[in-house]
Amino acid sequence: MTTALPLSLRMRPITAQDNAAIAAVIRHVSAEFGLTADKGYTVSDPNLDNLFQLYNHPNSAYWVIEYEGEVVGGGGVAPLQEGEADVCELQKMYFLPVLRGKGLARQLALQALDFARQKGFRRCYLETTSTLTQAIALYRKLGFEHIPHAMGNTGHGDCEVTMLKQL
Repeated sequence: MTTALPLSLRMRPITAQDNAAIAAVIRHVSAEFGLTADKGYTVSDPNLDNLFQLYNHPNSAYWVIEYEGEVVGGGGVAPLQEGEADVCELQKMYFLPVLRGKGLARQLALQALDFARQKGFRRCYLETTSTLTQAIALYRKLGFEHIPHAMGNTGHGDCEVTMLKQL
């Protein structure tokens, strides 16, 4: 499904050809916010260079946003690793500065939550870090609530902000 955006922007499902570009976006944004690979952040994920393959499953999805033909952001949803069957996780929401403040993260998150509902998930979990204040504010506006503990086994031990939303 492609979402209607201004002509210079396009949101679409990830393809194998997007792997390098979205990995570069995640590395760039991580460096911008001091999220280093020696910690438990997305930038240290062993699958970072293979996101198409990671999300190419029936209950998972990842979308990229193109600006003037270049991948400049993305985000996805997948079952929570080692979590309860009705819990999914909002994952790898990263956007270059050119996209920020335009409502695209909100639009992508809403699309991911709709996908999760259609797949039968009843709750959506996420982890982030306190330095990503704009992301946390967005998640709160979307109805995510802070919870005092991590869920599942995400491998992101340094993400100290844990949130959950009822779908």
